[in-house]
Amino acid sequence: MNLIAESLQRIKPSATIAVSSKARELKAAGRDVIGLGAGEPDFDTPENIKEAAIAAIRRGETKYTAVDGIPELKAAVAAKFARENGLDYAVSQISVGTGGKQVLYNALVATLNPGDEVIIPAPFWVSYPDMVLLAGGTPVVVPTTIEDHFKLAPAALERAITPKTKWLIFNSPSNPSGAAYTSAELRALTEVLKRAAHVWVMSDDMYEHLVYDDFVFATAAEVEPALYDRTLTVNGVSKAYCMTGWRIGYGAGPGELIRAMAKVQSQSTSNPCSIAQWAAVEALNGPQDFIAANNAVFKARRDLVVTMLNQTTGLTCPTPEGAFYVFPSCAGLIGRRTPDGRLLETDEDFVTALLEAEGVAAVHGAAFGTGPNFRISYATATDALKEACARIQRFCAGLA
Repeated sequence: MNLIAESLQRIKPSATIAVSSKARELKAAGRDVIGLGAGEPDFDTPENIKEAAIAAIRRGETKYTAVDGIPELKAAVAAKFARENGLDYAVSQISVGTGGKQVLYNALVATLNPGDEVIIPAPFWVSYPDMVLLAGGTPVVVPTTIEDHFKLAPAALERAITPKTKWLIFNSPSNPSGAAYTSAELRALTEVLKRAAHVWVMSDDMYEHLVYDDFVFATAAEVEPALYDRTLTVNGVSKAYCMTGWRIGYGAGPGELIRAMAKVQSQSTSNPCSIAQWAAVEALNGPQDFIAANNAVFKARRDLVVTMLNQTTGLTCPTPEGAFYVFPSCAGLIGRRTPDGRLLETDEDFVTALLEAEGVAAVHGAAFGTGPNFRISYATATDALKEACARIQRFCAGLA
């Protein structure tokens, strides 16, 4: 008898976590490794947020809470949506989970039946298709191209919709490409969705505040109010507030969906960490000025990385509008050989050889559904990024 469930055998471990783990192992073994795999700001959590957590501990806020979030955090989330996105949600329409990933997963488990399809534009965050599979649905991947700046075209969305479509998962700014949709680009997509009344929208806005060059963020339900009643808008404190380890994400949507998600959470993790929830209240309600200061550093790093990669033999790197990733093409290097004679047939071959030869850890594009590309996170120290890009240049120049 096979112990492991068939559903688990259909999915893969997270490639981004695997790369970060490999980099840590090599560092522990004494290798000089620059890890560019993790999507995690290198800035510390702001002091006022840490102090709010300490105060919560001292007040004794260390007990179980409501399954999907304390009222104070739900109120802060509702206020955030009203203030920043022009979206009006009652606290009964808010769900708080252990990171944005749990909120997304809860929604899929709560809504998918066998045969239901979920449209996922590629490149995609590595977890989307596997979460759909675990929830019993069928991922429908819609490719985009570097020529289209990795953005989903309305015609491609329309072609992908079938009577079985349940959700569109939409991520802007994107992990891994950093591509972000303007209001006009979003409106063109929402026009398609208005005609497909059976399709729900899962808007993953986790990188909302990480945008550059005067880009103005917009979200689906804000751009098209007609989609409000079939949109789950997901966000969290991990990225913009430098709180990845605190594990707090949240979503807002119709009450029926939120109640179903709470039922799933009640039988899995129950409530998110009580202390982290109080820290998130301060994050959302407290000073926001540090975000712009951090973004100025991220923009400078982005510009450094894009410039150096575009000066590299065989690489093409678009300039992303947001997040803290670049997603260069290495198509010009496929078919080349390393100095020791190894043939680079795929983007996975490329990143593996790069790690072994130069100690630079990146994630291959196939993990995100698009290749031959690779993802670099520039959420790390500027000097380390400069050295990593120099190593990449050296590695690529040495291919035959």
